[in-house]
Amino acid sequence: MTVFADRLLDWYRQYGRHDLPWQVETSLYRTWVSEVMLQQTQVATVIPYFEKFMQRFSDIATLAQASQDEVLLYWAGLGYYSRARNLYKAALVIAEQHNGEFPQSYEDVLALPGIGPSTAGAILAQALGQRHAILDGNVKRVLARYQAIEGWYGRSKVEKQLWTWAENYTPERDVADYTQAIMDLGATVCTRSSAKCDVCPMQTDCQAYLTGRVAELPTRKPKKTLPVRERRFLIIRNEQGHYLMEKRPPAGIWGGLWSLPELELEQLVEHAVKQNWQLIVNKYSDLPVFRHTFSHFHLDITPCEVMVSATAEAIADAGHYRWCSDISQLALAAPVSVILQT
Repeated sequence: MTVFADRLLDWYRQYGRHDLPWQVETSLYRTWVSEVMLQQTQVATVIPYFEKFMQRFSDIATLAQASQDEVLLYWAGLGYYSRARNLYKAALVIAEQHNGEFPQSYEDVLALPGIGPSTAGAILAQALGQRHAILDGNVKRVLARYQAIEGWYGRSKVEKQLWTWAENYTPERDVADYTQAIMDLGATVCTRSSAKCDVCPMQTDCQAYLTGRVAELPTRKPKKTLPVRERRFLIIRNEQGHYLMEKRPPAGIWGGLWSLPELELEQLVEHAVKQNWQLIVNKYSDLPVFRHTFSHFHLDITPCEVMVSATAEAIADAGHYRWCSDISQLALAAPVSVILQT
């Protein structure tokens, strides 16, 4: 047991989180789902989604027997939807290749869709106590400050250094507690801003603290100007009050989710609606523009209410378009949900 791990575990027993839903009832399946949900998402946000997800998909067999559409419906609002698609794909792989049992070897877990080295290690460490180092965002921040490692950790050289320290500090015993402890320290004490150094168990030999560089480390990602794209989202309603919804392609942005039909801003609404969907526009009006930001661009959305008087039969039969009277059962892209609610 390293001094680092020993001190961290002492802190965790007093101040760490011990009553999270996936801790109260532990299994490989529950740990796996929680770890995937927690990728790029905070614990407080994940908890209600996790509990609702578990009520519907109580085990791997139930998840594998569901449809991707339903899985996305229960994921809607969590964002980063490729995580949900990969979770579903992994459930199918487990059902086919592992007799429905979540694998227990690191190599087999790492081979599942959507699981990288840190997630694989976290699942096996927390559910089975296997010794594997982890390196999620919280752990990177703790180690970068503790060792005063400079450079953005998206660069391979810096990440390699962090993995070396993560391996060095991971103990041979109490691995499940240690794994949760170092994530908790990053999430609650060694935070990105306003770090609580006065209550940190690593304060006495944290190099960033001792040299007054806590605010500087870890080195931030180099800033770049995000490009801006503009689209008009059509809220097309027929005389029965049904909405015309479009299912996104399986891959890419909002893959597999339901969205509103889109147009370029320069396209004429009446002409495009008639050409694309054989519908006659009675009236239309643009609503205020709002911005939705992705990791690699801004999307300026102009919602446009469109009332139509004719319903094309072809739409009802098309796989990626559907007239909907009840959108509550659709997995919606986040900005689409906002548009339709307001």
